[in-house]
Amino acid sequence: MAGSAGLVLCGHELVVRGGSRLLATSTSSSDDDSLFIYDCSAAEKEAQEHKGEDAQPAGEGSDAALAAAFSTSGSYFALTDDSKRLILFRTKPWQRLSVRTVVRRCTALTFTASEDKVLVADKSGDVYSFSVLEPHGSGKLELGHLSMLLDVAVSPDDRYVLTADRDEKIRVSWAAAPHNIESFCLGHTEFVSRIFVVPDHPELLLSSSGDCTLRLWQYRSGRELHCCHLPSLQEPTEPWSNKRFAASRITYWRQEDCVALLCDGLPVVCLFQLDVPRRQLVYQQQLTFQHRVWDAAFEEARGLWVLQDCREAPLVLCRPVGGQWQSLPESAVSKRVCAHLRENWAMLEGEDPPWPALQGHVQPWARADAGSRARNAAGSCSVGEGAGPVVGAVCVSASASGQQSCCEPGPGWFP
Repeated sequence: MAGSAGLVLCGHELVVRGGSRLLATSTSSSDDDSLFIYDCSAAEKEAQEHKGEDAQPAGEGSDAALAAAFSTSGSYFALTDDSKRLILFRTKPWQRLSVRTVVRRCTALTFTASEDKVLVADKSGDVYSFSVLEPHGSGKLELGHLSMLLDVAVSPDDRYVLTADRDEKIRVSWAAAPHNIESFCLGHTEFVSRIFVVPDHPELLLSSSGDCTLRLWQYRSGRELHCCHLPSLQEPTEPWSNKRFAASRITYWRQEDCVALLCDGLPVVCLFQLDVPRRQLVYQQQLTFQHRVWDAAFEEARGLWVLQDCREAPLVLCRPVGGQWQSLPESAVSKRVCAHLRENWAMLEGEDPPWPALQGHVQPWARADAGSRARNAAGSCSVGEGAGPVVGAVCVSASASGQQSCCEPGPGWFP
């Protein structure tokens, strides 16, 4: 699968993207074999004479998906690709609504809580808004940074737009008047890779950075509440312990106030407990995998789905059992989803699709009735030895103050 492989979940809707393609299915029932497949390379190309502000023709690119997100309710899904397109979908049922051109290649996107706009952050430091209700409307410039933006988020009440840039800054702007800045969250010493507003505690923000820290903020005041130095959680003998890394995903499980952190290029997922009364993060456990982990996301009803570079078991479901996180035996749902992914593995790796319906000259999108074919072609999906996680011991922070403290590994830690 391409380096842009990703996993996005909302409710029971699950999307896996790789290269220029995405696959969408449901986890609601083992009997639901519906599969929606979309290929960005089949989307409309802009005329070559139409150029973006970076002087490169719109529509010239690899077509690889760069960023994607569901709306809050899961009713809409949007993605941007390397050909500077914003593609908007309705999900119930899946249907493409529009293809619009963005000015520059995008780095992140999100929906407003009211689901009336998509906010798109780009490599030049600008945020544009695109209407959901008018799916063919042009973008509107909302705000700008002096350096590349790496992530964008919106507060649950739609009052604030939060942006993270390559120059160590997190900015909190008024959504109604983005030129008005509420605060800056300053403290990171390298680029800020990810930001995440905690849904059940909308005053709190999580951030990760190239300085190898995970931080908790009260973002309206710009106050840092807690800091976890990620390398301190690893054994020094780890082959990657001296490498610089940044989180490629922060995801949250509302049911347990649990935060999962995935660091780019590392075969591990770190798990934290958000201690809201003490305003701190408590390090719990590391899940170590024997294959590269591409992405991870929580499903409220089931637990943590982990997307990995393993054709035999592309998706692993993890959940706490007896106080320890571990991979679960395969269910009928996970077998079905894994079968879909195995059948489409070559497609996700960027190779030619195995059937004409995915070719741009036939259809720009296709709903594939592939459930029975997937089962017949791939057989049962078994995690197998080495596919799931090797689980580390519980490790909690020794800090109780929650003020500018760092998580430290406990005595039971092992990689």
